[in-house]
Amino acid sequence: MSEFIRPIAEWCAAGIEFLGLSIIILFAAVSLIKGVMLLIKGLPREDVFKKVRRTLGYGILLGLEFLVAADIIHTVAVELTFESVGVLALVVLIRTFLSFTLDLELTGRWPWQERKHDAKES
Repeated sequence: MSEFIRPIAEWCAAGIEFLGLSIIILFAAVSLIKGVMLLIKGLPREDVFKKVRRTLGYGILLGLEFLVAADIIHTVAVELTFESVGVLALVVLIRTFLSFTLDLELTGRWPWQERKHDAKES
């Protein structure tokens, strides 16, 4: 790879990784603030827990997507070796598994399943 492109790719990967971490941190803070506000309003604790958990879960999902993108850019554009590709495959597999299980936990269905139409949506 050109010595000119390598530093640009490293900066891009680092920036996207920082964005992913920032999203997770931001959603964690927002979900905590939201939880405190809902508790002050007098909502039942179970409802507050579900809402906070859902908000945090979506933030983690979004952040994971950016972290996977950063790993792909770093591996393909910066350090393309058989070892780094193997590590990337393992990291992407683990993060994809986490994304799928989080999505199942939040929505009650796998990402490839059709949405159930609620009576409200009809």
